[in-house]
Amino acid sequence: MKKSLALLFVLALVTACGPKKEKKKSFEYKRTTTEKKAEKKEVEKAAVNLENQGAGIFKQKCTACHMTDRKLIGPAMKGIYDRRSPAWVMNMILNPTEMLAKDETAIALLKEYNNVMMLNQNLSQEETRALAEYFRTL
Repeated sequence: MKKSLALLFVLALVTACGPKKEKKKSFEYKRTTTEKKAEKKEVEKAAVNLENQGAGIFKQKCTACHMTDRKLIGPAMKGIYDRRSPAWVMNMILNPTEMLAKDETAIALLKEYNNVMMLNQNLSQEETRALAEYFRTL
């Protein structure tokens, strides 16, 4: 028993005092300023593309009821994010029937605009995001 305890003690001592393993250096890649600028330009270009796509969707689908800077059949879109959250706007665009049935703000707007219901334009989420991005520029 004493031999096995002594053996364990020696083994623990050798393990603890043995050669230290060096940590492997992990691969690091530092982006250059040029790469960062190029990435920023790509992001800005994508945002401009979304804005342009959104402007086209607005002209095609929304201008029958909405103007950018004044009320028509529906509210003006300029400053919409000062009045409503982006999530609320997206939900209203994607699910107007459900919003008009359940959301207090949508119901109040329906009354304010003479019970003229917003029609579902059957936009995809991508189209709705483009429209939302366009609204940010107004």
